[in-house]
Amino acid sequence: MEAPYTTYKKSEFIETDTGNKVSRRSLISGSQNIVLGGKSIVHHKCTIRGDLRRAGPSHQAAILIGRFCSLGPHSVLRPPYKSYKAVFSYYPLKIGDHVDIGPNSIIEAASIGSHVRIGANCIIGRFAIIKDCCLIEDGAVIAPNSVIPPFSHVAAGPPARIVAQLPESTLEAFEALSKDAYAKFVPE
Repeated sequence: MEAPYTTYKKSEFIETDTGNKVSRRSLISGSQNIVLGGKSIVHHKCTIRGDLRRAGPSHQAAILIGRFCSLGPHSVLRPPYKSYKAVFSYYPLKIGDHVDIGPNSIIEAASIGSHVRIGANCIIGRFAIIKDCCLIEDGAVIAPNSVIPPFSHVAAGPPARIVAQLPESTLEAFEALSKDAYAKFVPE
């Protein structure tokens, strides 16, 4: 499985020192509360809500994104929230390395492990935990507080359900695919 070449206008993306490519047409709120690990791609009209973080003096990041991640067009990443003892709080959203989030997906998970592929039009509910090496099909709706075990293949639909176990070679395949997709994301 090989990623196709994708071209972009160099004037429409900002490339950071660590190799992140961020679209100028993405919406990033609270950038001081967002950590991009390096060599990640933030596509156009992707929304990252770093401004939604726990109040107080701590300098904990609201959203942590690993290396070689791709955040699809029109996707939304926002930290999960809850009220506890009448106090409303946001909690960090942590995304591992080599994660691909498809277009039009909404992510409010507590944690997404490494080597995860999330399809288009998915909804990942509040405080969901997706372990390493998972494949989430297009249109899947993962309920809040769900835990998806490692090497799971999750079928589409509300509610999403695990339909198969992925082979152990998934880790290497997803890693190679994410590195290939980054290398083939080139300016015109």
